[in-house]
Amino acid sequence: MTMPDLSSFGHDPWWLMLAKCLAIFVFLVLTVLVAILAERKILGRMQMRFGPNRVGPFGLLQSLADGVKLALKEGLIPAGVDKPIYLMAPVIAVIPAIMAFAVIPMGGLVSVFGHTTALQLTDLPVAVLYVLAVTSVGVYGIVLAGWASGSTYPLLGGLRSSAQVVSYEIAMALSFVAVFLYAGTMSTSGIVAAQHGTWFVFLLLPSFLVYVTSMVGETNRAPFDLPEAEGELVGGFHTEYSSLKFAMFMLAEYINMTTVSALATTMFFGGWQAPFPFSMIEGANSGWWPLLWFVAKVWAFLFLFMWLRATLPRLRYDQFMALGWKLLIPASLAWIVIVAITRTLRGPDAPVWVAVVVSVGAAAAGALVLMTRRSLRRHAIPTFTLPADPGAVSVYPIPPIPGTTRRNEPREHSDV
Repeated sequence: MTMPDLSSFGHDPWWLMLAKCLAIFVFLVLTVLVAILAERKILGRMQMRFGPNRVGPFGLLQSLADGVKLALKEGLIPAGVDKPIYLMAPVIAVIPAIMAFAVIPMGGLVSVFGHTTALQLTDLPVAVLYVLAVTSVGVYGIVLAGWASGSTYPLLGGLRSSAQVVSYEIAMALSFVAVFLYAGTMSTSGIVAAQHGTWFVFLLLPSFLVYVTSMVGETNRAPFDLPEAEGELVGGFHTEYSSLKFAMFMLAEYINMTTVSALATTMFFGGWQAPFPFSMIEGANSGWWPLLWFVAKVWAFLFLFMWLRATLPRLRYDQFMALGWKLLIPASLAWIVIVAITRTLRGPDAPVWVAVVVSVGAAAAGALVLMTRRSLRRHAIPTFTLPADPGAVSVYPIPPIPGTTRRNEPREHSDV
C-alpha cells in the first residue's frame, strides 16, 4: 500500500492556520454548549419528563445561562490546597483535549480566499499516536486536582479516575492496531482514504466494539462514571472546585467526548466520507459537504453517550476494572493476532469477503468459548471438605450453621 500524501499540509499562510485553530476551538465550545442542552433534553424525554424549557425559547439558552452563572459565582479556594497546582489542574485537563483535534480530518480539500487547503489543521505519519499521547496527558489534570485539593475524598476520587482512564487507554490503543494493519498507515487522513471502498466498522467489528466500550470508560461517562457516583457522597476529584475552575472540568469532559467521537468516526466510520446512499450522489465527497457528514457522524456517537447514560445502571468498581483488564485487553490481543493472520493469508488479490468470513468466524468462536466457560462456572457444584475429627481445627475454618451446635459440644441455654 502506498504511503499517504502529506504534501498538502504545512504550506498554509499564517493567517489561514490561525483561522483553522480558531475554527476548531469555536467548533468544540459550541458543540459542548449544544451537547449539554441536548443531553438534558434527551434524558428528559427518555425518562418521560420535561427537560430545560424556561430560559429562552424552548429552553435553548439554558447552557448559556449555566455558563454565565458559573462565571459569576465566587471562586472559593480552600485553605489547605497547593494553590499553584490547584489552579493549573483544570487547565491541564482542558488543553490536551483541544490539542487532540489538530490531526482530526474534518473534510477534504477546499478553497479559502483563493488558497487550496484541507479541512484539517495538520497531519503526521504517526497522527493517531499523537492523539493517544496528548489525551493521556489529561490524566495529570485529574491526579493533580485530587492531590492538590488537600482533602482525602478528592485524592481517592482522583486516584480511581486515573486508574480508570489509564486502564481503558490500553484497550483503546490495542483496538487501533487492527486499523493500522488494514490501512497500512497511522496517518488520520491516510486511514480515511483507506476506507473509500468499505468502512472499517464492517471489516473490524470486534475492534470497534472494544473501542466504543473503552471510549465510554476513558471519558468517565455513565455507566462508568464511578468516581462521581452518588453513593460516594462527593463529586470525585473536583469536589473542592467551584466557579470557572469547575466549569473547565466539565468543559474538558465534553470536549473529550467530542474528541473520542471524532476519532471513532475517523478510524471506523469512513471519516468525512458520505454515508450510503448519499455517497452515490456526484460531488457528495467534495467541497464543504464532507464537513456535514463528519459532524453528523460525531453527533451520532454523542447521542450514544446520552443514550447509555439514560439506559444502563452503574457498575461496581471491581466489575468495571475486571471488564477492562480481563476481557477487553485479552480480546484485543487475540483479535490482533487473527487480523494479522487474515491479512497474511488474504494476499493483495483476494476479495474482501474472505477477510470478513474469517473475522466473523473468529469472533464467533471467541464468543462461544467465553459462553461455554461462563456456563461451566455457573453450573459447577461447590464442594466443602470437613475435618475428619469434629474437634480438630480445619485449615479453612467453617462457621457453624445458625441454630446448630458442633458434635460433642453442649448447647448453651439462656434464661432470656
